[in-house]
Amino acid sequence: MQLKKAPSLKTPFNTGLETVVSVLTLTSCLVIGSAQAADKGPRHHAQGQYDTVTATYVVVEGDDLIAISERFEIPVEALKAQNKLPSNEIKVGDKLAIGDADTQTDSTREAMKTKEASIPDKVQTAAGELKFFDGVPIGNTNDLVYDYLDRSRALGVYLDNVGAVSIYSVLLGMAQQGADAPNKIAIWEQLMDSRTPVITSNTSTMYAYAPTDLANDGPTVIAIPPGMLGFLDDAWQRFVGNMGVTGPDKGRGGKYLVLPPGYQGEVPDGYFLLKPKTNKNFLFLRGSIKDGLEAAVENFKSGLRVYPLKDAANPAPTQFINMSGRSFSTIFPSTLEYFEILNTIVQEEPIDAVGPEVRGYMASIGIVKGKPFNPDARMKKLLTEAATLGNAAGRSITYDPRISGVKIYPDSNSNWMMGFANKNTSFEADGSMNLDARVLFYYNAGGVTPAMAVTHPGAGSDYALGMLDSNNQPFDGSKTYKLHLPPNVPVNNFWAVTLYDTQTRTQLQTSQLFPTVGSETKGMEQNADGSYDVYFAPEAPAGKEGNWLQTLPGKSWFTILRMYGPLEPWINKTWRPGEIEPQP
Repeated sequence: MQLKKAPSLKTPFNTGLETVVSVLTLTSCLVIGSAQAADKGPRHHAQGQYDTVTATYVVVEGDDLIAISERFEIPVEALKAQNKLPSNEIKVGDKLAIGDADTQTDSTREAMKTKEASIPDKVQTAAGELKFFDGVPIGNTNDLVYDYLDRSRALGVYLDNVGAVSIYSVLLGMAQQGADAPNKIAIWEQLMDSRTPVITSNTSTMYAYAPTDLANDGPTVIAIPPGMLGFLDDAWQRFVGNMGVTGPDKGRGGKYLVLPPGYQGEVPDGYFLLKPKTNKNFLFLRGSIKDGLEAAVENFKSGLRVYPLKDAANPAPTQFINMSGRSFSTIFPSTLEYFEILNTIVQEEPIDAVGPEVRGYMASIGIVKGKPFNPDARMKKLLTEAATLGNAAGRSITYDPRISGVKIYPDSNSNWMMGFANKNTSFEADGSMNLDARVLFYYNAGGVTPAMAVTHPGAGSDYALGMLDSNNQPFDGSKTYKLHLPPNVPVNNFWAVTLYDTQTRTQLQTSQLFPTVGSETKGMEQNADGSYDVYFAPEAPAGKEGNWLQTLPGKSWFTILRMYGPLEPWINKTWRPGEIEPQP
């Protein structure tokens, strides 16, 4: 680059480029083994005499520090530092020490450190144009920086606490429908259909949910009947323990005792112990309907009991609130209310329910245990923006995951993905938390247990999420798509495909109350070779009504393929579902 020289002997100051140019040509040009700088000889300007004995240069008319630095390939800042120049101004006749290689190296290092620690007088950033006077913020720079800092910290708080706010919203929705105490069980006796917006719920098994209130009730007994599949998560939706088939009762049923955080009292024998870090916890139970809905409901009602240990001699009866067919919200908001919910959780739980780093981030936006959460108008605006960004981040992480272990078939262009990156339900590996993996799951699902990610041939279940079509495009509800499942779908029990709303991540609300088709669907037609075709369209293709899921023009959708009792070909990936392809 040819830099214009000033007619005086002042080095141009406003470009800020001299140091960069000089640093890029650092000491690699020094003569190896020589005590003197590499004199490249007179060139444009900088044509004064260089004394090789004293390693000094005499300034002549037309010189400036840039020209001298280019001649000797020494950073301008190093020349200034070695000659103790207070500014970039030099005069004809000035004798500048060029220095030996060691001195140059030291000076260069210092110049680089100075440059790296400094900030220009103007800099363009994501926060806006920041202005400084010799490193001191001026104008509205402080306001811009603090706005950016508070917004970014709030975004981090949003993403780090999706699990907590999501499960609170589920429990709140249930409470508003009458399941407002641990002994009031929310149950879907006629299964869960699209009228109840629960994130990525299925239509094929019977759900029962309940909270705990350990701060009020103390140690709490949960007695479960045989055949359950369930677990307990804490208020941050962290796994506490399994129950039922995957728990210590091995599906035979039994009594569990949930102990409050820090409990020091006596613990009686005869219970499986659960020790959460929080008072409010989420009980998730799923019952099989292989013997019919009535049998499943009776199993729940005859064997499920929840009561405080202190009332064991005469517990209040356990009640069951049928939620089937009810329309109520369990979806967490992405507005200022998100942070208000999080504050409520923090106030209800022990201070050490989360670590000091997480508490520090929450405190930075005004959420502190024992103190009111009263953001001013400025902070409300920033929190609302952060919630919107968090909502957007959840969607970007879902549709364009940039972490490993999400694609089910990474050796191909397949778009089938899993909810747990690398089948890791704690989201921790090698001493660190996989932040995107945690958001990916909590943004799109509710309730976590390692059992969800452990696949045993012929038992349990496994899921594949179809988020984009075969052309990597979002699904368009006005178009027709086809999913081909090759012959011999490898399941011990059954398979099912369910449609979801891309906005809410809940079952897509159409004229089909149960937006699911599968191997147990009446009217499902199998191809002659044993394969299946599932169609997604606003209207059923002629003759394919039993294999059709309705979509809505103007809306997108995604789907989950559930494999109940997956067999070895699914697990080792020798059998693979086709991609979801748009039809002409």
